[in-house]
Parts: sequence; structure tokens; C-alpha cells
Amino acid sequence: MDGLIKRILVYIDGTIKSITAAQYSIALARTTRAELYALHVVNTKALTDLVRAHIFLKEEEEEYTRDLQSDADKYLNHIRNIAASKNVPVIPLRGSGNVHEIIKTNIDELKIDLLVVGELSKIKSRRDEFFNEIERAVRNVTCSVLIVRDEDRVFDIFEKLV
Repeated sequence: MDGLIKRILVYIDGTIKSITAAQYSIALARTTRAELYALHVVNTKALTDLVRAHIFLKEEEEEYTRDLQSDADKYLNHIRNIAASKNVPVIPLRGSGNVHEIIKTNIDELKIDLLVVGELSKIKSRRDEFFNEIERAVRNVTCSVLIVRDEDRVFDIFEKLV
């Protein structure tokens, strides 16, 4: 592992775009022989805000948090399985809190060289831009960022890995 990219962190949120980013990350890690980390973050900040706004009761927040943590395990296991099918080890990471802060903390602590994310959603307003956690992470991390697009092309690249 003496290449330019030694550690890759892919952010997984369960969307098709993040799965595409994971497939690309797996191919990239295989090609560069970099360590690959997959991170899922349960956005407990958003849940706390919903309780404060009286949209959720505290009990509902706790139940929803458990459901989200269970989903995180499923997403990370899926990434681990598809990576294993291409002989690429993945180190799964889970976090909870503000998504952009957890991403940044993991990047700093693990000395990540490259953050990989799925295509960003279209920003319709300044408010959307401010509250988009991935957008905030992309703007604030200390490493390079790769935004993966073109799901069909990435799928072809991933499938051709032997």
C-alpha cells in the first residue's frame, strides 16, 4: 500500500446512489490496494429536532433510532457481502449524530485519503444546501472527495472485476 490512495471511506446511507458509490469504491480499492471503510451514520440530530418540534414523542424517537440502527447493519452487511464477492475486505463503521461531523471525525481519525459519496441531490434552495449533510461533509473534510455518477457505467465496471 504505497500508492497515492491508502485509505478510502465510502459513505453509505442506503440509497441507490450510495450503493453505486460503494461499488465504485470497491473497484477503486481493488485497483489501488487501498484499505476500504464503509460508514453509515444514524442522524440522531434530526431525530432530536423532531422531538423538540413535538413531531415525535421521546418514545417514538427511541423506537425509530433502533429501526435506523438495524437498517445501518443491513446496509453495511450488504456492502461487506458485495465487496467479498470481489475479494475486497471492507471495514464497516457505524456512527450516530450529525452526519457531516461524524464523517469528518472518521476521516481525521483514520487518516482517510479519499471520501467517496454518491451523486448529490439537486439543491433547490439555499436552505436545502445548508441542511444537506453530505454537501456539508464534502465542503468540510480535509481529504479529497470523489462524487460517483453514472450508475450504469459503475455497474459495468463492478461486474467486470474478477
